[in-house]
Amino acid sequence: MPKKPLSARSLGYGQADKRILILQLVGAHGSISQAARVAGVSYKAAWQAIHTLTNLAGEALVDSSVGGPGGGGARLTPAGEHLLAAAEQLQAARQGVLARVNSAASPALAGPRTSMRNHLRCTVHRLESAGACDPMLRAVLALDGGGELAALITRESAELLGLADGLPALALCKATAVRVQGMPSGVAPHEGANVLHGRVLRVSRGVQRDEVVVTLDGSLMQLVGFAARPNRLRAGSRVDALVDESAVVVALVA
Repeated sequence: MPKKPLSARSLGYGQADKRILILQLVGAHGSISQAARVAGVSYKAAWQAIHTLTNLAGEALVDSSVGGPGGGGARLTPAGEHLLAAAEQLQAARQGVLARVNSAASPALAGPRTSMRNHLRCTVHRLESAGACDPMLRAVLALDGGGELAALITRESAELLGLADGLPALALCKATAVRVQGMPSGVAPHEGANVLHGRVLRVSRGVQRDEVVVTLDGSLMQLVGFAARPNRLRAGSRVDALVDESAVVVALVA
């Protein structure tokens, strides 16, 4: 049977979180629970990392059938070994490139390739939780230039990313998740919605809705969203941009 070609998607965005590390530790220790302890994440988070990588690779990376009670033995499959070897080569190549490039002068290199239109530079300001048993966390992000944006994420995702106060990050969201409305709109934002203020830079007219590019207050950052028709928006109009906390994705800056 011919070997399945390795897809670049299998490596995600690189060593931005602990997924590849956990796979390496499973190979080194032969145990998912031990890999979790060494990586400093929960057993559940370690399994989430393995599941995510498996989904991206499209084939099994870990064989845990030899395990016993308490999450015992596990070993990497040939596909898992192949993925680790490719990840190590990619990391070496990435380090070589970054050594030759001034990352501060080329911030766009840090952005992941994705269909999401909105990439906002930010810093993790704080993490909020209803309690240690709550599976969800609220990451409050301080946007460059001012303002805050919150993202609702799972506790395991926060562990795998190693989220902590002061960590540089990117806040990502689809343009279709951003609702733009004039100020004042007379409509109160619903619970769990971020509200960002700014001015319209450009409007592209549509049939049922218009695409609106907004320059956020206090910065040069732009946000793309949509406004329902009819509306009176034009360049320079003051607007609110609303986006649900559950629609915001947190990505680490490589």
